[in-house]
Amino acid sequence: MPTVIICAILLLLAVFAVRHYCKKLASGCCGAGGDQSRVQRTPVADRDLRHYPYSHTFAVEGMTCKNCAVRVENALNGIDGVYAQVHLGKKQAVVHTKRPLSAGVLRQAVAKAGYALRTDTSSGNKPPLASQ
Repeated sequence: MPTVIICAILLLLAVFAVRHYCKKLASGCCGAGGDQSRVQRTPVADRDLRHYPYSHTFAVEGMTCKNCAVRVENALNGIDGVYAQVHLGKKQAVVHTKRPLSAGVLRQAVAKAGYALRTDTSSGNKPPLASQ
């Protein structure tokens, strides 16, 4: 009898796992349903790079598709005075700011979107980020 119960539990777990996997396949890697245009890019009011004296490049972890990159870009562009451009192929974000910002503020915004902003890989030709 205990063997039958264990087999029934394992069968139920297998059914739930297969159903979850099928839903994931149907919705894409980040819930986009395979349609790469589904996540809308948040518009940036000021795209003139001359207005952004601070510029830094960060590695981004966790991006697997174009929708992921748009989500990271939207998270960064949602911060006042920030204009970010995210490159999926390079797995990096170029962040332009109008004033010094702490890296922690940027990391927190990206973390809320479900991704990780890693070390600043800038060449050092721009002013540093503000200290936390």
